[in-house]
Parts: sequence; structure tokens; C-alpha cells
Amino acid sequence: MSGDVLTHDLPAGFGFRPYRGVADHSAMAAVRLGCADRDGVDAHSVVEGLPGEAEVAEESAKEEDQILVVCDGSVVGYSTIRRWQERDDTWVYLHRGYLLPEHRRQGVGSAMLSWAEERIRRLVDDHGTAPTAVIGANAMASEQDATALLLAAGYRRVFSLVELELDDLRQLPEQNGLPAGLRTGPIGSSDYRAAWRTVVDSYDGSGFTQKWPFQEFLDTADPACWRAAWNGQDLVGVALCSIRPHDRTVGEVEELSIRTDHRRLGLGRALLLDGLRSLHEHGAATARLYTGTANPHRSYDLYESVGFRRQNEFVRYRKSLGS
Repeated sequence: MSGDVLTHDLPAGFGFRPYRGVADHSAMAAVRLGCADRDGVDAHSVVEGLPGEAEVAEESAKEEDQILVVCDGSVVGYSTIRRWQERDDTWVYLHRGYLLPEHRRQGVGSAMLSWAEERIRRLVDDHGTAPTAVIGANAMASEQDATALLLAAGYRRVFSLVELELDDLRQLPEQNGLPAGLRTGPIGSSDYRAAWRTVVDSYDGSGFTQKWPFQEFLDTADPACWRAAWNGQDLVGVALCSIRPHDRTVGEVEELSIRTDHRRLGLGRALLLDGLRSLHEHGAATARLYTGTANPHRSYDLYESVGFRRQNEFVRYRKSLGS
């Protein structure tokens, strides 16, 4: 990162400095903890929770760039940038900023936003992605300060996610029977490509969905709590569930996908319950998941029918490079 990106105007006593790796993780985790009450952060969220040092390290490894904000030598905030390509070939450059509440409304947040936008434009030039690139930003519905800052800067809301929680995996409803010829069970390695294809195809025609190559699916495969449905020898649905690595009392339903020609047969409910039981058997006490609020299949109705309840909403904003 070149030094001239550190020249944005900040109030007296504040400054930017480069991210220094492992030595910064403790201070960055402290910033996130210090923001939690003001921003309504749910510590157990699977979308954006409250990370410790290990999780900050994992997040940092995925970032394209990041910068820290210091006040009188202490870290009081930081900004990150990462990118990905969506199915329609759009390149999204996402920035996210965290600033301790006592330092807000002094122009620091605006300077962080300016740094992120300038840095993204330089990255886009370096990558040659300008024809399809957009600037992205996230804010929970409970983050009033971040929401106001983004809207004032010309960002538009494009979609949102809602997170749901099932708070007791011991209290699952009874399983209903399936039509003849349909069965559910664990997913073996020979089923991986069919399981991946089922998930990818379920997003066909959906906007704002990230590309998911099969190799990436393999690299992150964690099949202990995965379940699939078959009609004869054909895999027709999957529930990809996992235990959260930093809190093994929390399980996550990462994907629940049913092939189009096998919907409305009870497979979604059957797979969901199978997956939740497997999470409980592997030590989870609660389960989380998230889904789009504009989901055309109204999947959250299914989730609520087995006991999930809505938590926070996570809003996704975008802005064109030229704005």
C-alpha cells in the first residue's frame, strides 16, 4: 500500500497507519468489542458476529487491503476491503469500517469512507476490472451510524439478508413421511459434485450471488453434518450444515437447496430436520442460518415453521465507481 493513500483529512489527534499483521489483531478485536453495544451486534451471528483475535486473523487473511485508525497512539478503528466476482461477472469491491462510538460524529468515519473509495478505485485500475466493478458496503439494520453515513455518501440499498436462530436443538418437531421412492441420508464424497451442482443451480437467475467454483466447494467441504435427498439414484436436494469452528455449541445451516422438479414434496423440511438433528448429535445446542428477505421461495416460512426466529437484518449497499 503506497503512503499517499494515508493523506485523508482527519481531526487533530487522529491518523491512519498500515495494517501490521498479527501484532494488530488484539487491538482490532477490541475495536469490534467496543462497537458491539452501540451497533446492536449479536455475538453469535453467523453473518457478522463478534470476532476474537483468531477470527480477526482469519478475516484479515481474506482482505484485499486494510488500514487502522489511531488516536494518540491507540487503535480506535479500522477499515477493510475485499473483492469477489458474481455470477453475472460483476466485480464487487466491499469495504467495511469499524470505529469506536466515542470517536464518531467528528469526521473520522467520513475520512475512513473516503480512504476506502479511493483505494478501491486504485485497485480497480490495477486489476483492470473497471467495466464491471462496483463499490459495495454493508451495515446491519441496527447500525444507525453506519447506515446514515452510507446513505449520505450516495449508496443505495440493493438487497438484505435476515438471520434466524433456533435456540434449542433438543426441541425439534416430528418428521413427516416422504413420498415413496424418496429418501434422505449422509453425503459421501462420490456425491460432492451433484451436491455442489444442486446448490449452484438453485441460484440460477438470482441476482447478487457470488461465483462458487467446484474446487472452492471441495476446499471448504465439511460433510459431518451434511444431508442429501435422493429419488432412486438421483440426488435431488441437500442441507449443508456445519458446526461453527470458534463456538462449537452453535450450528449453521449454510445451504438448503431442493431441485426445482422436487419442490413441494416435503423434502425441504425433511432435510432441514435431518441436518438439525445431526448438528445436535455433534454437540450444537442452537442453530443459525440466513436468507434473503426477497427470497422468491419464501424459505423463511419453512424455517419459522420448525422453530427459527428472526434476529438482525443485514443490508447490502452499492455505489458506482463514478459516483
